[in-house]
Amino acid sequence: MSAEAADRVAAAIGSRPGTPLQTSWFEFLLDVSLLEKHLQKSNPDPTPVQLIIQFLEQASKPSVNEQNQVQPPVDNRRNRTLKLLALKVAAHMKWDLDLLEKGLTIPVLNMLLNELLCVSKVPPGVKHVDLDLSTLPPTTAMAVIIYNRWAIRTIVLSSFPEKQTKPGPHQMNMLNIVQQEKEMTENILTVLKEQANDSISVLEGALRLKKDFYVHTLRTLDLLASDAAANGETESSTAGLRISADELHCQVGRDFLSSFLFAGLYFLPARLHRPDISLSIFKLDSTVHVHLDEKRLAGYWNACKALTGDCGSSDPQTTPYDHINSLIRAYNYQAVIEAFIKDNVSRSLPNHFRRSVLREFMYKVQQGESSLDEVCHKLCVCNAIRDALEGEVLGVRFQQLLLKPSKRMVDFILEVCTRSLEKDRPAETSRRNMAIFMKTLCESLEDLSLVFVVSSHKLFMELLKEEERKLLVEQMRKRSATVNLSAKPLPSFYDIPASASVNIGQLEQQLILLLEPRRIRQILIELHGMAERPFWRVNSKWEVPPDYINVILGIKDNLTKDLVYILMAKGLHCISIKDFAHARQLFSACLELVTEFSPKLRQVMLNEMLLLEVRAHESMAAEGSKERPPPDLVSRVRGYLEMRIHDLPLRQVVGEECVAFMLNWRENDYLTLQVPPSLVMNNPYIKLGQLLASTCKELPGPKESRRTAKELWDVVVQICSVSIQHKRNSDGRVGLIKHRESSMGILHRSKFITFVKKLREPLVLTTLISLFVRLHSIVRDDIVNEVTAEHLSIWPSSLPNIQAVDVEAVAVTVKELVSYALTLNPNNQSWLITQADIYFVTNQYSAALNLYLQAGAVCSDFFTKAVSPDVYTDQIHRFKETVLFK
Repeated sequence: MSAEAADRVAAAIGSRPGTPLQTSWFEFLLDVSLLEKHLQKSNPDPTPVQLIIQFLEQASKPSVNEQNQVQPPVDNRRNRTLKLLALKVAAHMKWDLDLLEKGLTIPVLNMLLNELLCVSKVPPGVKHVDLDLSTLPPTTAMAVIIYNRWAIRTIVLSSFPEKQTKPGPHQMNMLNIVQQEKEMTENILTVLKEQANDSISVLEGALRLKKDFYVHTLRTLDLLASDAAANGETESSTAGLRISADELHCQVGRDFLSSFLFAGLYFLPARLHRPDISLSIFKLDSTVHVHLDEKRLAGYWNACKALTGDCGSSDPQTTPYDHINSLIRAYNYQAVIEAFIKDNVSRSLPNHFRRSVLREFMYKVQQGESSLDEVCHKLCVCNAIRDALEGEVLGVRFQQLLLKPSKRMVDFILEVCTRSLEKDRPAETSRRNMAIFMKTLCESLEDLSLVFVVSSHKLFMELLKEEERKLLVEQMRKRSATVNLSAKPLPSFYDIPASASVNIGQLEQQLILLLEPRRIRQILIELHGMAERPFWRVNSKWEVPPDYINVILGIKDNLTKDLVYILMAKGLHCISIKDFAHARQLFSACLELVTEFSPKLRQVMLNEMLLLEVRAHESMAAEGSKERPPPDLVSRVRGYLEMRIHDLPLRQVVGEECVAFMLNWRENDYLTLQVPPSLVMNNPYIKLGQLLASTCKELPGPKESRRTAKELWDVVVQICSVSIQHKRNSDGRVGLIKHRESSMGILHRSKFITFVKKLREPLVLTTLISLFVRLHSIVRDDIVNEVTAEHLSIWPSSLPNIQAVDVEAVAVTVKELVSYALTLNPNNQSWLITQADIYFVTNQYSAALNLYLQAGAVCSDFFTKAVSPDVYTDQIHRFKETVLFK
């Protein structure tokens, strides 16, 4: 940097309003006292969790040796110090898993806790469940407990629905990093879940210990790094931060409860009845190591007791929740209704709990328990009246119930209204809200006779003045004269429409399950009215091709963006499971939507709809349909292959399948004569398709076909070739180095195989099999045992640069190709003989004999006729003589 540039930088920094520079990670390596000073600041920058990430990231960086090969991280003093610094930061945070989980990803926290196990001298190679915690040093035992607590908590957190994080435009580097981290996380979770029973046993063992524990602090970690560790001070009973037994039992109990509630982690109900959990969980005055939310813990406790049935009346901690749950388990549904009516007066049960009970009964009805239908209706009435007494808006379910009421139901509503008011002196607010409810009830009833039932009731008379009653009844009479009896059919009580009163989670669940575009749009409108967030992230399984991501996420209107993304993702999913009818509906709706504002997205949808029709027709052909594609579809395929629109994202798979489609339906004239030359030069699939079509078209001719066959041969040989470099060895001789990943052809071999497996036209497959059999014979150089196939004479008999051909790739490809062809037609005698020959030359005699017999059976009508000498050649007879009868 020049002096002038340095002055400008210094001036720029000096002109800022006192913003301190962020401390870099390497500065903590240079000054051992800096970390503690930094952590004692009120707002340290970087924060403690950021420091942990930086330290572990630097310590785990792979190294590169002199041969430019990536090696694992070096175990040197620098990296050990960095890991120790990360542990010291965690010790400063008092090993608070709530804070650590909030700021660190699973892979980073897994690395941190494994380092804790290492420095705490946990015996390596020994399962934690086999360790006796009572005999371990206090800090060692505490490290084992912390790790297993984290394991259980992590499994619980992983059971929650996953929200995809897709910030801003997608970039390949970021996507690769996210994908790598996702794979690491999945691998760690797999191990943790396999060891879940062991972790639970470890924590149960911790609950049986009555002594205090100690966890590493900055001081004890410093001792570990110095010679003082040799005297055993870090393992003594007083080293580290003291954690009382009650405090630890309380935290472990909290983890047990949340695990049982959210993940069902292999717990027997008896495990929840432990007195040491129930006694310690609510009786802790102050804590050092943990921070507990007592209300949340009480909720966990009650929910778990409800699941295990441990809600006896003798339990001093029995709550109204327990009483309701015990009635439900005893199938005493009338008592549940009575309890809800009484609760309208006492109001001890929260509304969310009452609604959850109703949802539970509704779910049972939807599962076929129709006898609970009336129970659902009555609980809905109780909840609606409770809402009315509190001045809340009446729910959708109750309003639907009033669309088709019965006299019996109206009588029950009036009974609940009467019993829901305090008997002696009801509060004025309750009386006023109940009067409003009675008026609303009358206005909601279309049957005039039911209106008179309500208006003549004693409670109605008491709550409404005479003038109000007369005015209301008169309004009802006038309205009854204009009721439209030809209205649309009434919706089901259980068919809840999209409404702001419905829980967002329920709407998101419907959004995931629905395939009807109109309903998807309605639900998205409702969701955007409730919350402003990207709802295309609701389901992590919704995926659109990376080629289209930037175009879709560039849509400015959030509702439209969500709708386009979800319609496309659902349509692609339907195609993948061959539900083409729903895919057409979803794509058509998406096309109609994007046509209004984006010509680019319109063409994208037209391309995807073309791919849909191609796959649908190919699917019917694979199932045995002989119907040729309509001319319109063939014309659209041609149009796509010739399309050239600037700045339009194109998916490679669309062009690939269009070429395969043309080959499968023998549109050889187009591929050989009509396709523009520029496309052949720029599109490898079109070039390959043209060469295959030309070779197949000229196969009946004698030598004329060899020119195009030679071109096809050259292209395929290049695909199976690798780049070669000459390198002088240490002894002075020149050797060859082959690079398998650097394909020299127009396509990588994997893409070539993928393309070939979209072909099903027998002549095209026979031609490719023939080519690879010839190539395989040349690179094997075995003149005794040959693999036979049709049309071998059209291919060259030698290779000018045989060393460049990847022999293994040719062998694998010919096997894959013949195996795939036989899945399409297991009775093709030529393919059977080729497959049998391959088995024969690779010494798999049993499999070869099986296929030779199959080929003979096919051509001789199960050996009722003589087998042609073209099928059973001299080689096959020699095989039988030498292998079977010697």
